[in-house]
Amino acid sequence: MNGKVITTRQTMVVGAALILGAAFALSAKSQTAPAAAPPAPPAAAAPPAAAGPSPARVAIENRKAVYTLIGNNFKPLAALLKGSPYDAATVQKSIARLVFLSGLVADAFPDVSNVGEPDTKAKPDIWTSRADFDKKVKEFQTHLVALQVLNDTDKEATEAFKTAATAIGQDCKACHDLYRAK
Repeated sequence: MNGKVITTRQTMVVGAALILGAAFALSAKSQTAPAAAPPAPPAAAAPPAAAGPSPARVAIENRKAVYTLIGNNFKPLAALLKGSPYDAATVQKSIARLVFLSGLVADAFPDVSNVGEPDTKAKPDIWTSRADFDKKVKEFQTHLVALQVLNDTDKEATEAFKTAATAIGQDCKACHDLYRAK
């Protein structure tokens, strides 16, 4: 405890010294005459500031990024379902990431991003049937958490694990069938 108090005091002393040093330097600087500024170049027309991407474009890019990450992190689970060996560290990491990413899905569809093809494959039905879409997202999240709990308990690709992972794949397919343009 004593060492922590000394460290805190030392930090306070060093901080105070830095502040006083900066104040002294600024005070000295303000007492000297300013250097003559070089002549300004002739005024040139500044290019217009770039407006940047629209809010719809930003939302669509974010959404695509979330789904790319979901797809990439589901691949190890899909490989398990096809007979690949169970790698505990990879499976645990993938499931944890999927649980996190699933929390971003509902926010990835703000109203402003309902622009249709060719900018997005998200069908307008997402926004006109929002309650059903949100229900499907919630089911996806619930199934992922259940898989995470199961994996934490079993730590192997049991039949229960495979059934839970298959349910998640079916969640994806059900949503894509209804809400994603082919």
